[in-house]
Amino acid sequence: MLAVLISQVPLGVEGVPIRVEVDLRTGLPGVDIVGLPDSAVKEARERVRVAIRNSGFRFPPDRILVNLSPAGIRKEGASYDLPIALGILAASEQVPIVSPVMVLGELNLAGDVLPVQGVLSAVGTGLEHGVGLFLVPHQNLPEARALGRGRVLGISSLKEAARAVSDPGCCPQERGGAAGAVEPDPAPGAETVGDYADIRGHAVLKRALAIAAAGRHHVLLFGPPGSGKTMAARRLPSILPPLSWEESLAVTRIHSLAGVLPSACGLIRRPPLRMPHHGASSEGVVGGGKPLRPGEVSLAHEGVLLLDEAAEFRASLLQSLREPLEEGSVTIARAGFTVQYPASFQLILTANPCPCGNLGRAQAVCACTPVEVRTYWRKLGGALMDRVDIRVPLKPVPAEQMADGAGESSAVLAGLVAEAVGRQRRRYKGLGFSRNGRLPPGLVERYCCPGTGGAALLAQAMSQLDLSSRAYHSILKVARTIADLGGAEAIGRDHLLEAIQHRRYGDADIFWSYS
Repeated sequence: MLAVLISQVPLGVEGVPIRVEVDLRTGLPGVDIVGLPDSAVKEARERVRVAIRNSGFRFPPDRILVNLSPAGIRKEGASYDLPIALGILAASEQVPIVSPVMVLGELNLAGDVLPVQGVLSAVGTGLEHGVGLFLVPHQNLPEARALGRGRVLGISSLKEAARAVSDPGCCPQERGGAAGAVEPDPAPGAETVGDYADIRGHAVLKRALAIAAAGRHHVLLFGPPGSGKTMAARRLPSILPPLSWEESLAVTRIHSLAGVLPSACGLIRRPPLRMPHHGASSEGVVGGGKPLRPGEVSLAHEGVLLLDEAAEFRASLLQSLREPLEEGSVTIARAGFTVQYPASFQLILTANPCPCGNLGRAQAVCACTPVEVRTYWRKLGGALMDRVDIRVPLKPVPAEQMADGAGESSAVLAGLVAEAVGRQRRRYKGLGFSRNGRLPPGLVERYCCPGTGGAALLAQAMSQLDLSSRAYHSILKVARTIADLGGAEAIGRDHLLEAIQHRRYGDADIFWSYS
């Protein structure tokens, strides 16, 4: 007898439905799995055999063939354990399957169902192909029900799964709440970002970060150790607006595929913050590896990618960020197929002014030579730096300011940012983007017209600061954001002056002459 269930293999953030076909025939007892299975899938033979017996079912003494179709796609991971086990029970006529069902889950030897990765993507794939019933590990139920469509049942054991496929009504759909009733969950790490009220002084810094948050502009914070670079950068998500429904789905899918979605987490509603270590590999940051998984640039999708002490990262890794910064996605090519992961993130770089950190400090001596300073900053590269819209030089806060009361809070800044973001969303409705920082070059002049006087001012800045055409557009987009923060319809001279000031390094930073 032939039994057929549906499972899924992830391909990027989407998925491909997999037919799990199980056939029993006369012959020497054994289990053969075909269809390009990896070692984890092949090992399912022994896990499934023991799990079936320990769950009180009979393992058939027949020759069992399991086909994972289509056969041209490699199947990886342990999520096929449960569909293979149910297929064997159905093929041996111990459990009837009453309707098409997608099944995901790993089994342990006791027959318990363990959580797997990529459940949200799998449910979306199944719905697109007409599947109406889904069996998933109960730990994955919140994310599986986030789409609010189809019937999703949380399963804790093989026994429960067997009852569910034969009579879906016996499994309580109410476990985990009604379909689609997913409570908002913060992004991983969002609860630790802190508040800008913790930062004393640094009014210019807070203003620059509010501009960056409102327009999704990339930022460089540089200054000596202890000047507050990392502390300020880590708090940027606290003033970003919540994710939209579509953004939440995309972010949650990526975190689920990477296996970093917190337990019992539904949709991620807050922009994620990712802080890779400077020793991270290219695969870890950009994506790739075996098996394929999204990297930090994709995990920061619709959120913030913070590279603390950016000059300590390998130069080749930093330059690999240029594609996702421009395209909003990263493409990974493998033999026979290509995978694309979303990677539309806001880049925040922090750096010391020199290897020793004392360059520009009035009461300290820099021990670095001009060559060492030049080499240090050359790691960032001109191409990457040209994509950074806002550069903020920092100095340690004076002692008298440290004794002042709490500074401007994240709640106040978030309110200003939310109003500016609302203006941008109304302006760009239906264009495929919603923030000034994502304006394509062809639309910059239309939406960021500087006026006659502004054009002359900008031309003067271009000449004096030796700016590129990308910098020209960058200044206009930042000026548009500054105008939005102030509620202005048109870009004024003051908006342009502030945008130009944020485009250059500070006057006190003498390494400018070394670059």
